[in-house]
Amino acid sequence: MVRIKPLIRPQQLQAALAPVSSRANFQPCAAVAAIRASSSTSTSQPSASAIPSPTPFIPDVQTFLTVIGRGLSQHASKFPTWEALFSLSSDQMRELGIEPPRTRRYLLQWRQRFRLGQFGIGGDLQHVEDGKADLKILESDRDAAHPHKYVVNVPSGRSVKECSLNELSRVRGYKIQGAKTIVGPYALPLKDGEGARVAITEGMWEDRRGHKIDGGERRRTEVRYKKRIAERREMRERGEL
Repeated sequence: MVRIKPLIRPQQLQAALAPVSSRANFQPCAAVAAIRASSSTSTSQPSASAIPSPTPFIPDVQTFLTVIGRGLSQHASKFPTWEALFSLSSDQMRELGIEPPRTRRYLLQWRQRFRLGQFGIGGDLQHVEDGKADLKILESDRDAAHPHKYVVNVPSGRSVKECSLNELSRVRGYKIQGAKTIVGPYALPLKDGEGARVAITEGMWEDRRGHKIDGGERRRTEVRYKKRIAERREMRERGEL
């Protein structure tokens, strides 16, 4: 009997089919780990304890509490500084007499939005004087056949022609209607008709609470049941049943 010699020895076949981890101690590249760490750091949000800088539209505590509404402006004196407004905890605000709890939660929510740059209408205005900002229309002359118009914020009392491009800042939430009318929330036309003015207004950033119908979701069934009983009682008294 002729004996055939195998082309591959069993030891060689076992080594070839073995998983990579058993042949070498594989470790992730240090560069990959560094990239992952840097990417996670770059996408991280500001710390909840960070103190944001005031903006031209929101320069102080009184203005911030005024625009977010819900009567919080009455508590402005309880925050001596801008840092106190953004550092006091809910328990500390309760000790100051800011009630009820939903009001404190609402204030904490707006604090975090402000940290993240999530402003309400007018929050991106750069030229504000005494709580008022002027809006004007900038016409682009790049295309004479189809000129584009933009709403820009200009320093108070100045026209677009009197400002350099660095002094003009575009604003969100406002548009041009017709030839030269600027429309948008809290925008009032100027006397000369050339632009509009936005002024700090109580509750202009406020999140409006919904109106409960029949006691809200939790009590709606009970309230409507009692209403039906009262209606049937009245119908029996009128002799309709």
